[in-house]
Amino acid sequence: MIQAIAIDDEIPALSIIQNFCSRTGFIHLEKTFNQPTEALKHLRKFPVDLVFLDIHMPSLSGIDLYKAVQQDTMAIFTTAYAEYAVEGFNLNAVDYLLKPFTYKRFLQAAEKAREYHSFLREREKTKDQYLFVRADYMLVKINVADILYIEGYDDYLKIHLTNQKPVITRMTFKTILDKLPPADFIRIHRSYVVPLHRVESLRSKVISIGDVKLPLGSSYEENFLKHFNR
Repeated sequence: MIQAIAIDDEIPALSIIQNFCSRTGFIHLEKTFNQPTEALKHLRKFPVDLVFLDIHMPSLSGIDLYKAVQQDTMAIFTTAYAEYAVEGFNLNAVDYLLKPFTYKRFLQAAEKAREYHSFLREREKTKDQYLFVRADYMLVKINVADILYIEGYDDYLKIHLTNQKPVITRMTFKTILDKLPPADFIRIHRSYVVPLHRVESLRSKVISIGDVKLPLGSSYEENFLKHFNR
């Protein structure tokens, strides 16, 4: 069960979320707030898994409220203004609902939250088998076993996959390596990370992964050889 609260300065909007949550068997809506400052005080004392959060509120915007939340809490932003959606996704929101939204659309967002919540819980128990990244304003689930290699472009990464289109996400190599099994993924160049089990050969500082040839950077060579030979 996902524990949640809803924050919106409009009472009718809170009533809709309350009704939709009651129809959804895996979300327990603990409380609703029409005063964002009161909600923030509550969250600091009583953390929850998920907040439904209106972006455009006069006393404190949903964006600023979410930035002030200390704990790791999922957010589904609600807004009547589409232009605010991008800023919401920059804060790693699970989804955003453009008002007025239907129960079907609400359920889609709730299912994303449930899947991500399950992923976070399983990650604590076992080695990660899946990676969640943000691409095209949504969370994308990637099977770690499908990763061929990862390519860096300034602040973006291009994740190359088997028999699938590459996924482009705004992320650093450090962040993604923290999410991947450390025994299998290694950086071979300032622009590349590879899964060791996919490396077929190394010749003249060129690594082969299927038909792909990748350079082995001089500063990464010693560490790569230590792990590859092992």
